[in-house]
Amino acid sequence: MLDKLSGIERKYDELTEMLSDPRVLAVPSDLHKYSKEHSELHHVVEKIREYRKLIEDMANTEELLRGSDPEMKELAQAELEELKKRRPLLESTLKLMLLPSDPMDQKNVILEIRAGTGGEEAALFAATLFRMYTKYAESKRWKVEIINMNATGLGGIKEVVASIQGKGVYSRLKYESGTHRVQRVPATEASGRIHTSAATVAVLPEVEDVDVKIEEKDLRVDTFCASGPGGQGVNTTYSAVRIVHVPTGLIVQCQDERSQIKNKDKAMKVLRARLYEVELERQEKERSLQRKSQVGSGDRSERIRTYNYPQNRITDHRIGLTLHKLEQVLEGALDEIIDDLNSHDNAERLKEL
Repeated sequence: MLDKLSGIERKYDELTEMLSDPRVLAVPSDLHKYSKEHSELHHVVEKIREYRKLIEDMANTEELLRGSDPEMKELAQAELEELKKRRPLLESTLKLMLLPSDPMDQKNVILEIRAGTGGEEAALFAATLFRMYTKYAESKRWKVEIINMNATGLGGIKEVVASIQGKGVYSRLKYESGTHRVQRVPATEASGRIHTSAATVAVLPEVEDVDVKIEEKDLRVDTFCASGPGGQGVNTTYSAVRIVHVPTGLIVQCQDERSQIKNKDKAMKVLRARLYEVELERQEKERSLQRKSQVGSGDRSERIRTYNYPQNRITDHRIGLTLHKLEQVLEGALDEIIDDLNSHDNAERLKEL
């Protein structure tokens, strides 16, 4: 670890020198690039130097213990005990800082929610989940845009695809992919029996053209009249867009905007995200001998969480976390769950270092 820390310090010192070089200062793109890198390393280097000082202080204190003054030795022993207590926490902090970051963490996301087993009750639960994520996004000052929604007449959602944009969206929502299960008494249930239904959630990082190459010849684009709410003219112009990616058979559509161009642009965002997910799954299979994330593979078929209304309970099955605050979570208070998932994942990754 010390070799790695020394390498980071050298890199930081090099960047500090470069940022005082007039040739770098004269090129805005270089200045931005090196400033960003310098800023990202700053907090790590501060901790490295704090760690080095701790090691140095321990060595100096141990030297005092070899002296002959009893009073000084007693003080040195007490100080050494304090320094030893600080060392494990500082080492853990540094190890966390050295973990490779997910290159997708700062990306916006495409959120997809689909009603699963359970009929209308599942559609109502899908709507509840979408509201929960929307509330959470609002608390983070993120922007939510619906790309496509298939609603039911009773307030449920069969399927919704939305874009969520903001700082660090994927880093916070990436653990949400999987099957979410609800246990509650439906409003239509006269006997008061608890029903179980489910909805699937997929969180896909929004990727750029450079991340996924899509050939125009591989696309079939259809336009059709939009349906559902939207005001005058919504059903009379061919603004809705459906795109078929012929090689994979993936189909995406968008009818949220009145403009065909805007709908096509949104649909292409979803298509790029889904193709990127397909490529990641292929790579994951190739790396099947390596560890998969201990907080879940992100597979939509994996049951990750249960929402139990009668007990006001929410349970995340991947880490065995149970909270009796279902109402707050459904109002968007997701940070406690997400923080625990993140901590668990970091702990598992640290074991591999």
